[in-house]
Amino acid sequence: MHISRLALDHYRSWQSVVVDFEPGVNVLIGANGLGKTNIVEAVEVLSTGSSHRTSSTMPLIERGANRATIRANVDDGSGQVTTLEATLTTRGANRARLNSGSSLYLRDIIGRVPSVSFTPEDQRLVSGDPAARRIMLNQAGALLEPGYAAAAAQLTKIGKQRAALLKQLGTRDGMPQDATLSGLEIWTGQFIEAGVALTRMRAKVVKLLAEPFAAIYRDLAGQDETATLTYVPSFDEVLAFDDPRSAISEHFQRIYPGEVARGVNLIGPQRDDLSLDLAGMPAREFASNGEMWTMALALKMALFAVVRERLGTTPIVILDDVFAQLDNNRRTQILDFAARQDQVLITAAADGDVPAGQAHRIDVGELRESSLNGNWGMA
Repeated sequence: MHISRLALDHYRSWQSVVVDFEPGVNVLIGANGLGKTNIVEAVEVLSTGSSHRTSSTMPLIERGANRATIRANVDDGSGQVTTLEATLTTRGANRARLNSGSSLYLRDIIGRVPSVSFTPEDQRLVSGDPAARRIMLNQAGALLEPGYAAAAAQLTKIGKQRAALLKQLGTRDGMPQDATLSGLEIWTGQFIEAGVALTRMRAKVVKLLAEPFAAIYRDLAGQDETATLTYVPSFDEVLAFDDPRSAISEHFQRIYPGEVARGVNLIGPQRDDLSLDLAGMPAREFASNGEMWTMALALKMALFAVVRERLGTTPIVILDDVFAQLDNNRRTQILDFAARQDQVLITAAADGDVPAGQAHRIDVGELRESSLNGNWGMA
């Protein structure tokens, strides 16, 4: 499977652009600021429903526009071409179409063109704050667990409603109205139900990734040190009880004053994390920079392997400006991995940043000039 053509309208820095790709290795070459990362990011969004670079849709839409469109022709390898289209909006739900058919939710096309991205920010999966790990977990869940994207969207919606009520209660000087308290109780119950469902899905995803992650790390590191991946849910009661709802409800009752004072949901999947340990110690505190890079690389390779096995399709590999960040050993490791895949999209500032090899090279500067000549459509 591979993308043969990608078209963007009002996506980030691109008012309009069409890019033709080939099977195998494709290299987008251009100076920083021309928008090459935005092109491969659009593939990631079409694939997983989100970008590792942002937690919301707004930054993905060109400044001054109210929507952005991503369209891709996807060849299944036998000559059968499917057109996927995603429309991102500043207001309302993001939509999608399949072969110009009826309007769908964006989540309805997730996984039809699976991809795994390797980026300079990957080290943050080990060293950074939990938000980066949650984005990766959400992308993995959207690809691997049916219904995950819908469950995550439902939890976000309920969480916003519950937080709004907490803020209302916090402005009433200790004299809440019965209706507001009753509404909070209802939203809390729904938040627990949705949170338990999402927590269980995430636990399944992490369980799928943990073993291949450990094995791949051993292979990459060339030593016997054990790397482990563990899910750290905010609703940790889910892992301790068959029916955790009562225990979680009691937890909410204990923290109620703090939630009202701050006007936020203090527990829930929006505060989940992943624990990455090396030789039994927290990697973010004890691992070297090289070890963190290797752990991050192993985690992404594990995701690739599990997606390929579960979906029966080889994901597109995205290597976004990673070679300038890696030493020769890790460059070789990731190139050996990429060379075996159906399609690889690489971004680089200059030819010298990409190790030698046969590839379809795309001049992003020329794309930028061509994009100024008018709107292009899909073939």
